[in-house]
Amino acid sequence: MNQSEIIKNMSDRDLTQSIIVSQLLFLFVSIILSFFLFNHFSDWLNYFRFDVLEILYFGLVPGLLIISLDLCLMYFLPKKVFDDGGINERVFKNRSIGNIFILTTIIAISEELLFRGVIQTTFGFVFASILFALAHIRYLKKPVLLILVVFISFYLGYLFERTGNLFVTIIAHFVVNFLLGITIRYQN
Repeated sequence: MNQSEIIKNMSDRDLTQSIIVSQLLFLFVSIILSFFLFNHFSDWLNYFRFDVLEILYFGLVPGLLIISLDLCLMYFLPKKVFDDGGINERVFKNRSIGNIFILTTIIAISEELLFRGVIQTTFGFVFASILFALAHIRYLKKPVLLILVVFISFYLGYLFERTGNLFVTIIAHFVVNFLLGITIRYQN
């Protein structure tokens, strides 16, 4: 049974629990690894700077640009090139806006802490970006989705290289996921 069949057979509650557990695992792994890979835990915490202008300019604006590109491609390309086996639709279609908000917040935080906050700071920009793309395994057989996730991964990695601020990449990641979730929720 492949990933999309497993997800289609899950109840909404089981799907939500599965997503939350996987993201909490990412969060747990990132915190544990930060104790081992950084000289001091506080070194890792230095990547969190609440600079509103930086977060808006390098987080919100790029997130909006990414989702705009994604929506343009969805408009001009056939729907089948964006089909991930119905997984994204299954995840977002029957959720409230508040539920999508909470879920995409958890995803953005946990994935950015692991991939940018721990892996990129320790093993480098390219390795973290490739690993992030590979973590989205369901896109590997879909060229357009694969190109998009690789682009987004490298772009988020670049934003972190540029700013050294995890709040920037968390916001950019959140904006993309949240607006994409809303789009999927209201698609006909």
